[in-house]
Amino acid sequence: MADISAQAPFRLTLPRLPWYVWAALIWIVLVLVVAVFAPLLTPHPYTAMKLTNRFVPPFDRWTHPLGTDELGRDVLSRLIISVRISLLIAFGATLISAVLGTTLGFLAAHFRGWVEQLVLTLADFQAAMPFLIMALSVLAFFGNSLPLLIGLMGLYGWERYARVARGLAISANTQGYATAVTQLGAAPQRIYLRHILPNIASTLIVSMTLVFPEVILVESGLSFLGLGVQPPMTSLGNMVGYGRDYITRAPWIMLSPAVVIVLTTLAVSMLGDWLRDKLDPTLG
Repeated sequence: MADISAQAPFRLTLPRLPWYVWAALIWIVLVLVVAVFAPLLTPHPYTAMKLTNRFVPPFDRWTHPLGTDELGRDVLSRLIISVRISLLIAFGATLISAVLGTTLGFLAAHFRGWVEQLVLTLADFQAAMPFLIMALSVLAFFGNSLPLLIGLMGLYGWERYARVARGLAISANTQGYATAVTQLGAAPQRIYLRHILPNIASTLIVSMTLVFPEVILVESGLSFLGLGVQPPMTSLGNMVGYGRDYITRAPWIMLSPAVVIVLTTLAVSMLGDWLRDKLDPTLG
């Protein structure tokens, strides 16, 4: 019998990933932790104002590591809450966009004919219209609210999912497994949800990672223009918008959320590019 004590000790081995993927994953996990536990991490109430503490520079006082803004509010506390609100909008909008686009793509692949032409026409119309102009018009007409903003942002990029889902579903319908399930009498919704969707999920996930940073940038742009998240609620774009008036006097007000926006979108984009290279069979 082999000597158990002579066996090599157990070692935890991490998967071999490029360094930039590890850096992106670490940043994304950090941002998610901050968003989930935001109320527990804020050193001060993010709406608390103290005019005697206006424009305190970063690291000047240990109670305000990132300084204070024009109303004496703690920048770090507002940044933590802004990360939570911006990620909530981005996740909600990306999920709505993916579900809407995939559903319309499946409908186009199943019914074909005029249904397919209608979906493709809507997709072309969505791609041709500048989304920012449409969003500005809707928000200016209907007012500002967080549910409306999430729903409106959910219309961004759905045409990409629709085209991908339609093409992959048509291809899957010609393959053996879909034909076999159809001949067994399975309902169309069961075929698409239980058999076709799992087979194309990797491509859709890659599409989500590519749309997600764009949603963050669009929301930041709307909030920067004053038509996104409204006070007393705050978001990353909202902080940048209010900090632009003090960029020469107190640049840290704007630079802190701007750096978070850049790093978050860059991390998700790099992760999405890496997933696309690994999961897309056409690139192998």
